[in-house]
Amino acid sequence: MAATIYLHWTATGYDWIRPGHYHAIISGDGRVHRLHATSVDLPAHTWARNSNAVALSCACMGGQPDPWTLPPTPAQLMSLCAETASIAASWGWTAADITVQRVMTHAEAASNKDGRMMHDNYGPVVWGGTGERWDLLQLAKNGPIDGGEQLRARIRALMDGHSVSDAVSDRLGFKGETTIQARSEALTVTIDGEGRSWAPATDLLERYGIPYAWNASERQIMIGALDVAPTYRDDSVQASVGWPLFTMTMQSGNAPVILTGIVRPSESGDRAWCRVLEFAEEFGISIHYNPFTLLERRGG
Repeated sequence: MAATIYLHWTATGYDWIRPGHYHAIISGDGRVHRLHATSVDLPAHTWARNSNAVALSCACMGGQPDPWTLPPTPAQLMSLCAETASIAASWGWTAADITVQRVMTHAEAASNKDGRMMHDNYGPVVWGGTGERWDLLQLAKNGPIDGGEQLRARIRALMDGHSVSDAVSDRLGFKGETTIQARSEALTVTIDGEGRSWAPATDLLERYGIPYAWNASERQIMIGALDVAPTYRDDSVQASVGWPLFTMTMQSGNAPVILTGIVRPSESGDRAWCRVLEFAEEFGISIHYNPFTLLERRGG
């Protein structure tokens, strides 16, 4: 059975970011927090539909007593569609593949709108359900009840316009190279337009003896170390940088995402690059400034 992408809201405030529930959660400002590799199944996002599925969710609709006091923001909906389009494109899907059979809101899944499973209808009351789940039935208060169709139309438009993470316009720019010290040896890094240092992720992993495996089809680096605790940073790399993205994940369990980086071409083929400071902070590497230096991996 083909993979399915399910679209949700969390019924919380705009800043609710917790691993274990969804593969990615989008905060109110539209920032995508990638929490788990899309290659793994999570156990409890869409009843009876958690296998071979990816769950994306907007942190919103937690207003009490009226959930619409915290509605999905325009930035969230834009990012939800862009993230879906990016994942779909990475799987080789085209705009024509964005159908209710492959991309569904939880409201549609609960009401079995794809006809896949004849389970109890726990979806919107207006569709004959019990009303337990109605995620993205509407995109605005008192709006039309075709939220899923609206989102799929936006996703198709993004894919037709090639405006997903592989877009070449408005890419994050790089202005030169320099050398820093990492474990008392020289490491060549590239500086972006905002003064941040980037390096090939595998160079950093090898420098610190961290085992890994590269999954090219998923654009994923899987880490074998067990002593890493992802921080789910608020400033993680976003698709707006304009480069194809990769994720670095733990190799065990539900594959939590450690960090997100970019894929850049080179003479030897595409390489995965990450921000050096973020890598150091995620892996417990001591840092000195003036000059910027990476020391040993001490943890904490």
